[in-house]
This record gives sequence, structure tokens and C-alpha cells, in this order.
Amino acid sequence: MALNIHDNSLITLQANYKTFLFDTDFQSVLPEIFLMTTGIYLLVYGVIWSTSKEKNYPLLLTPLSWLSLLACLFTFVLLINSPIQNALVFYNTLVIDDFTTFIKGLILLSTFFCIFMSRDYMKQESLNAFEYLILILLSTSSMLFLVSSADFISLYLALEAQSLCFYVLAALKRNSEFSTEAGLKYFLLGAFSSGLLLFGCSLIYGFTGVTNFSELARIFTGGTQEFLVSTTALPACELGMVFLLVGFLFKITAVPFHMWSPDVYEGAPTPVTAFFLIVPKAALFGVFLRIFGESFYDFILPWQKILLVSSLASMILGSIAALSQTRIKRLLAYSSIGHVGYLLAGFACGTIEGIQALLIYLVVYIFMNITMFAIILSALRREHLQVVPRLKYITDLAFLAKTNPVLALTFTVTLFSMAGIPPLAGFYSKAYLFFAALSSNLYLVAVIGVLCSVLSCFYYIRLVKIMYFEAPKNWCSFSRIPVENAITLAITLFFILFFMFYPTPLHLITHKIALTLCL
Repeated sequence: MALNIHDNSLITLQANYKTFLFDTDFQSVLPEIFLMTTGIYLLVYGVIWSTSKEKNYPLLLTPLSWLSLLACLFTFVLLINSPIQNALVFYNTLVIDDFTTFIKGLILLSTFFCIFMSRDYMKQESLNAFEYLILILLSTSSMLFLVSSADFISLYLALEAQSLCFYVLAALKRNSEFSTEAGLKYFLLGAFSSGLLLFGCSLIYGFTGVTNFSELARIFTGGTQEFLVSTTALPACELGMVFLLVGFLFKITAVPFHMWSPDVYEGAPTPVTAFFLIVPKAALFGVFLRIFGESFYDFILPWQKILLVSSLASMILGSIAALSQTRIKRLLAYSSIGHVGYLLAGFACGTIEGIQALLIYLVVYIFMNITMFAIILSALRREHLQVVPRLKYITDLAFLAKTNPVLALTFTVTLFSMAGIPPLAGFYSKAYLFFAALSSNLYLVAVIGVLCSVLSCFYYIRLVKIMYFEAPKNWCSFSRIPVENAITLAITLFFILFFMFYPTPLHLITHKIALTLCL
């Protein structure tokens, strides 16, 4: 009889868990499931129709691009209308809160714009590989899972799923040696950085016995810490934390682990470069804040010093190395390294104001880079009656002011914002970040940050000088801006121009998000 009671209670418990699993767990990750399922369905659709002899082997890039854009929009709607706003799901391996919702929204919006503004470029370059869109969707769904990670296992699985898509995207242009080289370099160094990250996770798990972020936070802040100090476990955990930190610095292209990014970004197709420079930054900084702001906050002194050194080095090297660049994508790669330095400085403050400054800077960085690449992908040059759909060297910008003055003016405003010139959005984000550094007594970071901003004005304004005052070596005329890119530029440029006059909504949202993460 007792056995029957036990069996009945066990059956009831299992039934309750299954109900909870389908009512709560799967419902909380419905945006990720929808986007991943859409990517798989589009892959099957593309494979079947592109090889159809009856349909004369149709090119599917245009219809699949519209379907991919719709998938991003529907996923965004599912995200903001999710009935579950705060929960730990799937055996505490994934977390849902305001912070993850905010970062996921950034990822989806930036992915939408990356696909939207690359449609015309892909047609001009005859890149009819529909796999590009499938890989974008699958990597985006992996990034959504990455941001929600609350456990080292889910973190590593999501990170590797994202990286596998990135390796193929970098080598997408199969007839280009540069693209193949970019994919190979990305694969080798990405695998190396993943190994460092995995080794750090295994060290921490080996000496604590847990992989969950919240459980690690309780271990490092509670009475168990005395046991760790009395044994060799604490130094081992600190070493694991260092390996984990180095792995993430590799992924976000921070100095001194940046050496792969200029070659990869230059060799990859321009829409892929735009995607690499914009979207993963939000996902990686999101999970970066989650781990070190939650699990390792009590070890703030060791990792704060590492972040400060990497931040200062990234600012300095990014600004100096960009001075000598003659190729646009390589210049943007080093410029991105400098921006990563500013983002790391916000986190190194170790305060709510610092995290808020990081989030504001991240939003502005995404909008500025979307504008920048929308311009680069829009500038179709006609040389010798042939359309050349790319800007490779900075000298290709010569005479843009006379052939397309609206595009030149838009480019100028974007460059001034990236340099931090008032009253544009870039100035506000940098100023707020420097004030956060000063409030944390990081005076050296603020001073070097201001000096590097002044130094960056040189290579940004040099592009303006080339556009307005230099004659091209070969006469060319620029075509009209594609409609998709014009819409993208209108939206992002409006944000850059008028954000400074009404920053309150973003300021309040980021403050709430920072409190969610820290409390």
C-alpha cells in the first residue's frame, strides 16, 4: 500500500513537472524556438526549390530575404509580448528577465537591419547563396540562447553553435581567396579561444562542483568561501576565472587578443563583416555582464585590473593602428577595437552607473555601425560602364560629395558621431561613460579615453577631407541609394542626430536594466 502511495505521488510529480515544462519552460524560449524552426524550414525550402529542374533552378535570395525579415519581426513581437518576464527555466540553465529581453531586442533589431541593407548588395555581387540567410537566422537564435544562459553548459553550447555559423559565413564567398582565408583564420583562432573558455569552465567546475551562475555566486559570497580560502580551491577558481576572461576577450576582439579581427573582417564579404561587427557584440557583452557581474563580482579586484589593462590597450591601439589604414573595412575593424575598449571601461567601473554607461554606449555603437555599413553598401560606383558594388579603399570616397551629396553628408554626420563630436549621439555615450569612470575614481581611464577620442578624430575627419576635397584617380559616378538602405539610413540617422536632445527614454530603460542585473 505504501508502495502504491509512493508510486502515485511520483506519477503526480512527473505530471506536474511536464505541465510546468510545457506551460513555462518552452513558453519562455518561444522566440528562440520560432527563429530556429524558421531557419530550418527555410533551409529545407531552399534545398528543394533551388535544385528543382521543373522550376529552372530559381534564385531564392530575394524571397528568402523577405521571409527572413518577417521571421526577425515575428520573433521580436514574441519577445516583447512574452507572458513570462522573470524565470529560471530548463533546470536553471536559462534565465529570463528584463536584462535578457533588452539584449535580445538589440540582437533582433540589428539582425533585421543587417539583412535589410544587404539585399541589394548581394544581388549586385551575384551572391545567390541562400545559405547566407539561413546561417544568419541560426546564429541569431544561438545568440538569443547565449544571452539567456545561466549555466556554463548552456553557455558553451550556445557559443559554439554561434561560432560554427560564423566560420561558414566568413568563408561564404567561395571564389575569393581572402574570404577562404578569413574563414580559416576565424576557425583556428575561434577554436583556440573556445578551448581557453572551456578550460576555465572545467577548472571552476572541478573545484566547486557546480556550473550554475547563481550557485557559484552563493558559493563565492557565502560561508563556503572560507572553505575555499582554506584549501587550494580559491586560487584554482581564480585561475579558471582568468581563462574564462581571456576566452571572452578573444571573442570580443579586445587587445591583446585582437590580432585575428582585421584580417577576418577584411576578407569576409561586406554584409558578413557588418553582421560580425554589430550583432555579436551585444550578445557577448550581455553574457559577459551576466557572468562577471553575478558569479564573480566578489573577485572584482583581479578581473577589474585585467579589464582596465585590456580597455586602455584597446583604446590606444585601436586609435593608433587606424591612423595608417588605407582600406575601409580594415579601418573599421581597428575602430571597432577602440570602441570595445570604451565598452570594457564601463564594465571595469564595477558600478551600476558603469553598466548603464556600457549599455547606452552599446546601443549607440550599434546604430552608428548600422549607418556606416548602410552607406558602404549603398555606394555603387560606375566605372567604364560597369557597376562596382563596393568601396574597398578610402580613396574610393573621393568626390562623393559632388556625385552624391546626400550620402556624403550622411557619412560625415556618422563619422562625427563615431568621433564623439557634440551634439551627436556618440558624444553623449562617451561623455556619460567618462563621468561613470570619474565617479569610480578611474581618472586614468577617463583621461586616456578623452585623448584617444581626440586622436580618433584624425582618421574620421580624414575621410571627410577625402570626400569633399580630393579628386578621384579614376572618374566615376555613384548610383542612387537602394530603397532598403535609404530607409535604414533615415531611421538610424534620425537617432544619431536627435538622441542628444531627448536621451531620457534610453537613460531610464538602461538604468532599470542595470538595476535588474546588479540587484
